[in-house]
Amino acid sequence: MFDGYDSCSEDTSSSSSSDESEEEVAPLPSSLPIIKNNGQVYTYPDGKSGMATCEMCGMVGVRDAFYSKTKRFCSVSCSRSYSSNSKKASILARLQGKPPTKKAKVLQKQPLVAKLAAYAQYQATLQNQAKTKAAVPVEGFSWGNYINSNSFTAAPVTCFKHAPMGTCWGDIAEGVRVEVPNTDCSLPTKVFWIAGIVKLAGYSALLRYEGFENDSSLDFWCNICGSDIHPVGWCATSGKPLVPPRTIQHKYTNWKAFLVKRLTGAKTLPPDFSQKVSESMQYPFKTSMRVEVVDKTHLCRTRVAVVESVIGGRLRLVYEESEDKTDDFWCHMYSPLIHHIGWSRSIGHRFKRSDITKKQDGHFDAPPHLFMKVKDVDAAGEWFKEGMKLEAIDPLNLSAICVATVRKVLADGYLMIGIDGSEAADGSDWFCYHATSPSIFPVGFCEINMIELTPPRGYAKLPFKWFDYLRETDSIAAPVKLFNKEVPNHGFHVGMKLEAVDLMEPRLVCVATVTRIIHRLLRIHFDGWEDEYDQWVDCESPDLYPVGWCQLTGYQLQPPAPQSSRDSQSSSSKQKKKAKSQQYKGQKKLTSLQLKEELLDGEEYSFLQGTSDQESNGSASYYIKQEP
Repeated sequence: MFDGYDSCSEDTSSSSSSDESEEEVAPLPSSLPIIKNNGQVYTYPDGKSGMATCEMCGMVGVRDAFYSKTKRFCSVSCSRSYSSNSKKASILARLQGKPPTKKAKVLQKQPLVAKLAAYAQYQATLQNQAKTKAAVPVEGFSWGNYINSNSFTAAPVTCFKHAPMGTCWGDIAEGVRVEVPNTDCSLPTKVFWIAGIVKLAGYSALLRYEGFENDSSLDFWCNICGSDIHPVGWCATSGKPLVPPRTIQHKYTNWKAFLVKRLTGAKTLPPDFSQKVSESMQYPFKTSMRVEVVDKTHLCRTRVAVVESVIGGRLRLVYEESEDKTDDFWCHMYSPLIHHIGWSRSIGHRFKRSDITKKQDGHFDAPPHLFMKVKDVDAAGEWFKEGMKLEAIDPLNLSAICVATVRKVLADGYLMIGIDGSEAADGSDWFCYHATSPSIFPVGFCEINMIELTPPRGYAKLPFKWFDYLRETDSIAAPVKLFNKEVPNHGFHVGMKLEAVDLMEPRLVCVATVTRIIHRLLRIHFDGWEDEYDQWVDCESPDLYPVGWCQLTGYQLQPPAPQSSRDSQSSSSKQKKKAKSQQYKGQKKLTSLQLKEELLDGEEYSFLQGTSDQESNGSASYYIKQEP
């Protein structure tokens, strides 16, 4: 493992171990460098590197401390246990990265060196095939500096099931060791050294080179899913040199012994980590696919659009009739706003027919199985009816939860919802939510959870009381049992940092903070902006991402707004109150490239993307009873 260091360092250390010893020795001592994660054992190469791996239990240690002349086992018990055919199959399968099965047959024995060499070749092939995306720079902003200088915490990757590695992040945490390029070196070739995670913020990790102890002078931030981050042992299998940083090269004369001691009991990344990252960043939606998506100028209907580009699972959709391809709409591939061709007709939703009579060359319908599935509902019994009242997040003002009405009941559990006091006469601003959507709530939800409920525009009897309003409008509240009351444990906490889509301008992904949690509902604040720009978002919304997501996927991150921009925006917003109309011209945030220009053109609708689940406060007090 350390041969690379021996050949490259200026002060070559001597090893006290006898690599060529063939004598039997005592069982494996307790101070061996075993690197585990989730109970899985990760291997170093054996052979002349001075390390060996037990073919029975997977333990790693100094070669001359192993049992028998062949050095295949760490102890007598492992050697005897290996004679079992079922054990052979199980261990060999594990070494090959496959889970053992009950029907596993005894595999032909292969030298461990050959397996590791094959794995190294496979990793090199993956790396060559991967299209490495350069980080998108944001002038003057660094997540690492932002978090360090303010002692912020970030939401863990496991909170974002739709994001890369969101479902297979494992136990990656502070203390995990990795192999990274050594930037503190004067050698002409690229060399590596081992570093440990000091702090983790989403995908971003603060690393410290092994040997620096409490010295943070050379600490650095990097994306843990980057192409230059590898599990311990990768250099040995790939033939890359391990060279200690120049600053500390004088501290030890035997770096081999130092690393063996420091890595004992430590954790590292899984051997197939880079493969999992690559697989998790493969997206089924392709350019030229046709979909149905909400019409941003008329909420109540859908239109055909074509996938123009895919970045990190986010789709830039161009409406089919747009000749210059400027009439577009951004959303995630798991957004509830996009559907397969024919969806609108199947449920009775309004649809704008395209003037284009046939598909353009190269365009093809996206397969229905690519879209997010909604939960099945039973509408045969008690169900939503037209005229029923409820509370809903206003898609034209995502900071508000409003008094709303069921305007139409569609098939498959879909509802057309209107905001009381703000509806257009022709219903063109009704919007479609599924009955299980986490963006609609029963009457009384805001009151019991101490959220300000936005009353109908022009309603004079304030403070608003649901009991009085239902009586005055001669209407009834939708039954509480019809709403989605599932509240999963999502892992978010107030104050956590993340990257979030500004749903009022959905092409923007911004630096944001969770400021409030109500069951599965999150209040998202955009750093540097007034609270009036906050948005209510579901905890499983595909429009929320871990810190470092933009860097990983190559998407442009919008940094916190500077003070000058906040002041100008604040003064203009106080002079002009938000006015909802057929063409919503709500307050927009400026991109980092437009801060010195005028406000963004407001000719577009943007909508809440909510179909998720997370943090559990218990559902017992989720709703209040509606008095008759």
